[in-house]
Amino acid sequence: MRSKVYFSKEISPERLVELYRLVGKELTGNVAVKLHSGEEGNQNYLRPEFLKPMIDYVHGTVVECNTAYEGERNTTEKHLKTIERHGWNKYFTVDLLDAEGPDLELPISRGKRIKTDYVGKNLAKYDSMLVLSHFKGHPMGGYGGALKQLSIGVASSYGKAVIHGAGNPAEIWSSDHDSFLESMADAASAVIDYFKGNIVYINVMKNMSVDCDCCAVAEDPCLDDMGILASLDPIAIDQACLDIIYACDDSGKAHFLERVESRNGVHTIEAAAALGYGSREYELEKV
Repeated sequence: MRSKVYFSKEISPERLVELYRLVGKELTGNVAVKLHSGEEGNQNYLRPEFLKPMIDYVHGTVVECNTAYEGERNTTEKHLKTIERHGWNKYFTVDLLDAEGPDLELPISRGKRIKTDYVGKNLAKYDSMLVLSHFKGHPMGGYGGALKQLSIGVASSYGKAVIHGAGNPAEIWSSDHDSFLESMADAASAVIDYFKGNIVYINVMKNMSVDCDCCAVAEDPCLDDMGILASLDPIAIDQACLDIIYACDDSGKAHFLERVESRNGVHTIEAAAALGYGSREYELEKV
């Protein structure tokens, strides 16, 4: 069955809200908004002012988790200071999900590589989630979108090490690469199961560098801004973003796709589809 993906070339705060409404699912209760708050020094992350109307519309709480690499977000103290410097708590309530332990352990019933997803314990406070992803490249995953936000993004610092290490946190930077990508697909399934489908996905194709917002020193964007996508299917929305780039005639296309292909980035999508919680087949409705 083809999943519905809504797409608009217009990138504006108002169009974010419009696409969310078109998806047709109202997020209720205590709504977590998972986004990337941006590493200190990164110039490409989406700013809070741009996302404010969308987050206000769902009465959401911005949620983040500590990183597993050195930087300004790998401890609770440093991360909270970075969040403040980047202006997030000027506009929103912000919840660092793994600010304090112990982690919440989510079972992965259909995982290929890992059987437990370790997430910040504060996830238990939320009834639904808006996964608000900045679509861009990534140094290890090839690209970052909805599936990365569900997996690495929601995982605690320890959980990130487990995913990167394909089950062995001691091998965080040395595990088999495709096993790491498959572990991301596994971890994403745990969050989907936890929220029982009460998730909406929005990908913003803006400021698209080959580097992630987690990079303190990142390349400038190599692609023109392309639009906003929204869906109830995290696999379809990520596949659609890649397809849009493959189909474009942007001069930066080859550079971006070299990053994706050299890291076998599409394998995360392949692994997620094999687990059955979404489809690579989609209907793109242009708005």
